[in-house]
Amino acid sequence: MYIIGIAGGTGSGKTTIVRKIMETICNKKVAVIPQDSYYNDNTHLTMEERRQINFDHPDAFDWKLLHQHIRNLRQGKAIEQPTYDYITSNRMKETIHIEPCEVIIIEGIMALYRKDLRDLMDLKIYVDTDADVRLIRNIRRDTVERGRTAEMVIERYIKVLKPMHEEFIEPTKRHADLIIPEGGAKDQAIDILKTYIMHRNR
Repeated sequence: MYIIGIAGGTGSGKTTIVRKIMETICNKKVAVIPQDSYYNDNTHLTMEERRQINFDHPDAFDWKLLHQHIRNLRQGKAIEQPTYDYITSNRMKETIHIEPCEVIIIEGIMALYRKDLRDLMDLKIYVDTDADVRLIRNIRRDTVERGRTAEMVIERYIKVLKPMHEEFIEPTKRHADLIIPEGGAKDQAIDILKTYIMHRNR
């Protein structure tokens, strides 16, 4: 089993990198574990209380469950991955059954934040994209998929996303084995990544 961690700010292009990795290793069984699925269970909170949660802070995640699930997969055990609803800001009742497979990709803003999780990874990637590009992508995504207005996204970016990125996400870059600039737009970086993965997975 080969475990890849992919981190980077929200809107940095992590999903693009995941897609390109899966295209590279299309002959192997791959499971993608989104860190967003491991936000804490907030069932006990009211909707108003959930809206006050800082989802870009490390405390918003159920690290214990995420770590245990990755360990289980590495040990050959299947997991029931939680699912998350951005509209209700809470976990859903449904889970996704994930079987152990040849390649596991952990993708999320703080995928490289915790040492115990990094220690389970064979390759650590940080996707580095300019702040203005990430903001534009956030506006496009959140207005379409998460029921927010452009004004709400901009206000949240200024008050929450930017300071949390600078404090908790950007520093994890130093733990990366490979830094990919511009959200995967650099073909040379993608080619290096593909060559490395193909070589390790022969």
